[in-house]
Amino acid sequence: MSIVDNRKAYHDFFIEEKLEAGLVLEGWEVKAIRAGRAHLKEAYVIIRGAELFLLGAHITPLTAASTHVHADPTRTRKLLLHASETAKLIGKVVRAGYTLVPLDLHYKGGRIKLEVGLAKGKKQHDKRDAERDREWQREKQRLVKTGTRVSG
Repeated sequence: MSIVDNRKAYHDFFIEEKLEAGLVLEGWEVKAIRAGRAHLKEAYVIIRGAELFLLGAHITPLTAASTHVHADPTRTRKLLLHASETAKLIGKVVRAGYTLVPLDLHYKGGRIKLEVGLAKGKKQHDKRDAERDREWQREKQRLVKTGTRVSG
């Protein structure tokens, strides 16, 4: 079950591979995510050493969650992956020019997971082509509903 989607990632990048990663979260963050107060729009994944970190994800703290902890909504959060997965991702990012993009937060077995996409950036003309295709598919569906003959 998805909590938060990053739709902008699909608009800006070609997603070539997806991986599921765990997150190191604090208690107030888990409570806020369960309340639906997380945003991935400006988030990205970086590599430091041999580890992956999520930056820019905004988790708005609940007012009643904790009074003694100072909550930082955009703190850096460590991603948990197997060493082999991490090494493979780092190799592709460094050698092949890929980017790591957070795609969505979801629950799996009572835990909060982050889906990370291995992506290549889209050029402006690629974005226009994708938008044109989406509009044509919408128009075809509209014409099929009304019973008009569609070619193409």
